Amino acid sequence: MLRGIDVSAYQSSSYGTDGLSFAFVKATEGRSYVNPRLAAQTKHGRDAGLVVGFYHFLWPGHLQAQAEYFVKHAPERAGDILAVDWERTSEGTHASNAEKDQFIRKLKELRPHNRVILYTNRDYWLHVDTTSYAGDGLWIADYVTAGKPRIKAAWRFHQYTSEPHDKDVAHFADKAALRKWASGA
Repeated sequence: MLRGIDVSAYQSSSYGTDGLSFAFVKATEGRSYVNPRLAAQTKHGRDAGLVVGFYHFLWPGHLQAQAEYFVKHAPERAGDILAVDWERTSEGTHASNAEKDQFIRKLKELRPHNRVILYTNRDYWLHVDTTSYAGDGLWIADYVTAGKPRIKAAWRFHQYTSEPHDKDVAHFADKAALRKWASGA
């Protein structure tokens, strides 16, 4: 299992990278929020030699505008991974299954040379999701033993804790295999 981290404006731009192979950086949310630490957190991950991914927190509605907003702000580089964060919003709503699927497909259309994955928690995957569509892979949040999420579906990434920050593992033999997959090979 490869180790990684996901960061947002709540984390330092100089997050620890020792022993890590990848980092996901929050880029955007909805149609108006951009992580103010996006550039610095991205540079820090790249400088450490990590595979870098970006995620967008999906709100219901305005999917075309949200997708365009995300790709406008998420750096565009071959081998980067794009993720859709699908969960409950601060208003207690969430994008529908159809909206989640449409957003993933729109990202794949706008950025055909990047892998696009779905981030969601175990409860959503088991009780809200009805399509099981996760684009190029599933990134599942389930706070249990690293690499042992309590789902039957195949997964690529597993967020297993949020203490002291979000920690993840990836289901790849080594960093070279992750890089190869991320590059679309």
